[in-house]
Amino acid sequence: MLALAALAPALAAAASPSFDCRQARGSVQALICRDDALAALDRQLVHTFAEARRQAADESRPALRGEQRGWLKGRDACWKADDQRACVEASYRHRIAELQARYRLVPAAGSARYACDDRQGDVVTATYFKTEPPTLVARRGDETAVMFVATSGSGARYEAGDLMLWEHQGQARIRWGRGAEEIVCARK
Repeated sequence: MLALAALAPALAAAASPSFDCRQARGSVQALICRDDALAALDRQLVHTFAEARRQAADESRPALRGEQRGWLKGRDACWKADDQRACVEASYRHRIAELQARYRLVPAAGSARYACDDRQGDVVTATYFKTEPPTLVARRGDETAVMFVATSGSGARYEAGDLMLWEHQGQARIRWGRGAEEIVCARK
């Protein structure tokens, strides 16, 4: 009994999120405090974010902090979801995967280069990462986007908001932005 009593503070700390649960604000933070798996994801995100900050160039760090504040607001908006727990878990998993891919915190699993619609110089490169969920970092000109694996009947499909890259048999259909037409690109 004494051994268990001595271990109790260490076990409680291991199950705690990165923030003080006594000062939890809102139902989402309270949920994270009650759920060991969500608390573990919170600690993992704090570690991943610290690694990303170390990798980020000095001029990128303020933007990274701003993105993180925006992400926190999005996570906390899960109070509106029908399944709050699933929303919070997905939010953490996507943010961790995004940081891992964007800042190359995990090794790349492969890459591809696509020439699009016979347009001179219109090239999209995709670097794939075995994150959870799987991600890719796509570059087109001076723009970069992180996309997440999505359900598809065939091929590999990745999406994020108004962006999509769907490769099937060496050909990719790409949508790059709101209202943009899909373009057809061949793997080079």
